[in-house]
Amino acid sequence: MKKAGIVGLPNSGKSTLFNALTNQNVPAEKYPFCTIDPNIGVLIVEDERLTKLAQMEKSEQLVYPFVNIVDIAGLVKGASKGEGLGNQFLDHISKVDMIFHVVRCFKITDVSHPMGNIDPQRDIEVVEIELILKDLETVQKRIEKISKQAKSGDTEARNELSLLERLKTHLELGNLSLTLSRNENEQKIIDTLFLLTEKPVIYVANVDEWGMEDRVYEQVEKIAQKRNAGFILVNAEVEYEVKDMTKEDAKDFLMAYGFEKSLKNRFFDEIKKTLSLICFLTATKNEARSWVIEEGTSAYDAAGMIHSDIQKGFIKAEVIPFDELIKFPSLKDAREAGAVKAHGKEYIIKEGDVVHFLFHG
Repeated sequence: MKKAGIVGLPNSGKSTLFNALTNQNVPAEKYPFCTIDPNIGVLIVEDERLTKLAQMEKSEQLVYPFVNIVDIAGLVKGASKGEGLGNQFLDHISKVDMIFHVVRCFKITDVSHPMGNIDPQRDIEVVEIELILKDLETVQKRIEKISKQAKSGDTEARNELSLLERLKTHLELGNLSLTLSRNENEQKIIDTLFLLTEKPVIYVANVDEWGMEDRVYEQVEKIAQKRNAGFILVNAEVEYEVKDMTKEDAKDFLMAYGFEKSLKNRFFDEIKKTLSLICFLTATKNEARSWVIEEGTSAYDAAGMIHSDIQKGFIKAEVIPFDELIKFPSLKDAREAGAVKAHGKEYIIKEGDVVHFLFHG
């Protein structure tokens, strides 16, 4: 299961955002280091396609798509050297697949800012410099280890050393690892380093009314555009408040703040895009479910996600895109009309496919 980590300076609204995304109530106090151990929750997104499919097939249970969200304690200047329990927090970042970098763009006077004032660009730099410094430490250790082999004439070691030295210079200039150009073989080497700045980043501007009116969030948006990264605008406080409202009331309330999609949907869409994920659907009388998989997954591997016995006894996958299925009263009717197509193990599952696996029991 994929994990997305929430990082940022203390008091940037990370825990409030985490609560809004996961319907939890972890502490979100107005002082630094309220979060020490990472909080882990689940972002569950209501998929209207699944709701409709369950109605069509009269499924008793629904399992909506979900991903794990990790709320990591606020980083501070000096974290790479252990400041503010920094090493522990950096280790938590190493265990996630992608990062939501929350940047404070709100004023609220009774919530202190660890740097004294609101400055999104500086705040982003403070966090990223700590990640870069930790990565530099990792790269330097690998350079020291590989140098002896390179000096002995080992061609692979010499090629790796050349890449590492280029990467080191890149990081020293204040650049994130993921912005370094590399070929396929070099990518394999970089993957073994588990660098913090190699993880894809989505920048999250957390605003209040002042942050919206003064367009403070634009500083964050420009940085995201410059780095070809994702960007999300949120008002975490407001979006946390709507979690107990009815769906319609919440929609109207958020529309008043300019948010057309729900917080969960906006984040889930960015996670899917950033990690190249898709959803396919299955339905039986017992359960209708949306499965989150990587783009390019074959029918055979998708079957294995559901159960190893289905993969082992795979016969074929019956597939119909959801947009086609809704033209019929049920899967049975679609099958009788010839709209459901049979595919073998090599079929590549697509977003919105409704799949029924046939297998030897």
